[in-house]
Amino acid sequence: MKLAVVGATGLVGTEILEVLQEHQFPYDQLLLVASERSKGKVIEYMGKSHVIIGLEDAVAAQPEIAIFSAGGSTSLEWAPKFAAVGTVVIDNSSAWRMDPSKKLVVPEINAKEIGAADKIIANPNCSTIQMVLALEPLRQRYGIKRIVVSTYQSVTGTGKAAVDQMMAERQGKTPEMVYPHKIDMNVLPHIDVFQPNGYTKEEMKMIKETKKIFSDESIQVTSTTVRVPTMGGHSEAVNVEFKQDFDLAEVRSLLENAPGIIVQDDPANFVYPMPIHAHKKDEVFVGRLRRDESQPNTLNMWIVADNLRKGAATNAVQIAEYLLENKLV
Repeated sequence: MKLAVVGATGLVGTEILEVLQEHQFPYDQLLLVASERSKGKVIEYMGKSHVIIGLEDAVAAQPEIAIFSAGGSTSLEWAPKFAAVGTVVIDNSSAWRMDPSKKLVVPEINAKEIGAADKIIANPNCSTIQMVLALEPLRQRYGIKRIVVSTYQSVTGTGKAAVDQMMAERQGKTPEMVYPHKIDMNVLPHIDVFQPNGYTKEEMKMIKETKKIFSDESIQVTSTTVRVPTMGGHSEAVNVEFKQDFDLAEVRSLLENAPGIIVQDDPANFVYPMPIHAHKKDEVFVGRLRRDESQPNTLNMWIVADNLRKGAATNAVQIAEYLLENKLV
């Protein structure tokens, strides 16, 4: 079985390689693919030397699975070329997420929607993944009417250049600016580009993707996404209004028994999710569970996950594992 990792030298690509190793993903041949400027470089991985190849060579090799993390324009151009030779593409960009002909998959929620005809599968936005995973067991029990989410997103979500900007600022140096403002010791209520309705593209991703993953256009979602100077992962304050009333003890039990979720909810002992503890973890962490006393049937919750892991690499690898387990490649 040939597996290609496209964008292997980037932040997410590097994380994908780590997750593949940790999960002991079975492949016979690994193709590491990157841009022309990286072509020919050698990467040491799991005791072997791998030469970076270009996209044309990767398509010619006809891998069974290709995990893409190389940006939307690359995905739009090259994913169909891989699909045309029979490769199943798992794409981390936003290129295919809202295409009605493509599946948008969080394996714990809707992997069963994947069929043999699906050659391009979209990985949702990192901030969407952790929210919907935490909400899914509650949605199944109580139904969801409305979601209000405010995010606190790591600079790693922007990429290595953003991390470099923050660290240079922290050291008192003049960095190359990725953001329109300083990020260290600051908070930017601005992720991606602003849309005509005043929301950013990131905010609209969360709104639209949530409805698609849950297959429910009736759920009302509003979002404010914020960049904060942290490294370990994304955090979210979520206020969710259910169709039915709930019991807090049952909420905790549902979350504790849901796959991929760890409940950290003991405020008396200062136990709650934080990105510094979520770093390099595959799970989504949930805490600060409390009833919204301002309106009925509404819960407040705090959700944290490593955006490079479950928000990108881990989710993609889990999709690949599902494809193998169900003989879809």
